[in-house]
Amino acid sequence: MKNPEQKKGKVYLVGAGPGDSELITLKGLRVLQTADCVIYDKLANPILLRHIRKDAEIIHTPKRTKNSYTQQQINELIIEKVLKGLSVVRLKGGDPGVFGRTSDELACLLEYNIPFEIVPGITAGTAAAEYAGIIPTDRRLSSQLMFVTGRSADDNPAGEIDYKLLAEFSGTIIFYMPVGEFENITEKLLNNKIDSDTPAAVIQNATKPKQKAVYDNVKNIAAKAREANINPPAVLITGKTATENPQLNWFANKPLFGKNIIITRDAEGNRKFAEKITARGGNPIPIDTFEFEDLTDKSEFVQTLADLKTFDWIVFTSANGVKIVFERLKNLGKDARVFGKCKIAAIGTETASGLSKYGINPDFVPHNFTSEQLGKEMIGSFNLAGRKILLLRSRLADDTLEKILRSPGAEVKETPAYDLKALKLNKKLILELLNTNKPDWVTFTSPFSAGTLFKQIPTEKVKGSKAKIASIGPVTSEKLKELGLEVNLQAKTHTIDGLLDIIEGANSD
Repeated sequence: MKNPEQKKGKVYLVGAGPGDSELITLKGLRVLQTADCVIYDKLANPILLRHIRKDAEIIHTPKRTKNSYTQQQINELIIEKVLKGLSVVRLKGGDPGVFGRTSDELACLLEYNIPFEIVPGITAGTAAAEYAGIIPTDRRLSSQLMFVTGRSADDNPAGEIDYKLLAEFSGTIIFYMPVGEFENITEKLLNNKIDSDTPAAVIQNATKPKQKAVYDNVKNIAAKAREANINPPAVLITGKTATENPQLNWFANKPLFGKNIIITRDAEGNRKFAEKITARGGNPIPIDTFEFEDLTDKSEFVQTLADLKTFDWIVFTSANGVKIVFERLKNLGKDARVFGKCKIAAIGTETASGLSKYGINPDFVPHNFTSEQLGKEMIGSFNLAGRKILLLRSRLADDTLEKILRSPGAEVKETPAYDLKALKLNKKLILELLNTNKPDWVTFTSPFSAGTLFKQIPTEKVKGSKAKIASIGPVTSEKLKELGLEVNLQAKTHTIDGLLDIIEGANSD
């Protein structure tokens, strides 16, 4: 079976962390980004897959599911890929060396003389405790910490858990994989004379917005966990540190904690939006509705580029437009100097921020971030009669801004820098989300994303769910109303942060 003549790659056994995608280490992220093949388990956050190269192979290997893999099958899969000369990342939830079956995979790698590295990760036990405000080694209460599996190894009698030792242990104990064994664990602790009033906590879905925690004592925690319908993944913590302290429960105190929010931008826009939601404790559910089509290689744009210095004003109406235009300039060996003495206007703070990355501080940003207000406020602030104005924006933009700027006698030229292309959606997944009442909010940041979604998903499916609709601004809201939908909230400041602010405000009411 072995073939020493084959070129061998390398295997990285990487800890993905306990759930929050930002808890992966810098080294773990680096090897993930460069891997040829990623084999990941069900506890690794799938959001991490966004960092993988587009040409890399991705294989999901869950256990104890309908399409589950045995450990032997996973071992064989790793060997198959690495013997093809591939760089393979075995991505595991938590830390690969803590109850992760890593020793089984290492034995297989050693048998085939495969080079490997272990990249440690943040383990679920400490992460669960700290995200619930429990400090496992609070020196006032505990100077010892023990990790214990909640399940004995069936094929290894030497791996039996010493409950007499655990019952006498004076520090903090964290049991991994305890679901289905709560009664068994606590009964054995009690039978070995642990104090029945010893504090105990169960943390489910640690570090994720759907994290759930229940507290009691060793005598009652099993019944409490059953009442709370605790499911995997979860940990059980016992010891004096395992008490509830609302002041330390920083994660659950985040403003959007536990809220499921559908976001409907392009892939990159959803990624940035998701980061902002996660930072506020919410759970982003990305649905990529469109992608950008670069038009800067078209003859119309190329000719406009040659004439840039003839304009008095250049207007950008989106951060994406800024990025696309400046990437084209870079490819042509040019930079912001092509604008010469032109004044620059930006529709809002996000567009202005995009310009600042290229060394430009816009000469004008309106107080209200819509095309209509941009035009009106420019007219009110500057003498535009006889001025030449260039609009670099989407092909789909309406003529509202153009008409307003022409009204005082300005000469306006519009050159599309990009177009929007609707994507085919996973209808089954979206309908499943809505039918199970999972999302609390569905957000829209453009009329195009709204139109794309509801061309493929009946509006009745949203109306019939518990989800509320939040819009970034009046133009998007108008489109949603045309589609027959009620807009529950509209951002006061027409940015992503403004949209989240208004949702956060509703959440605190």
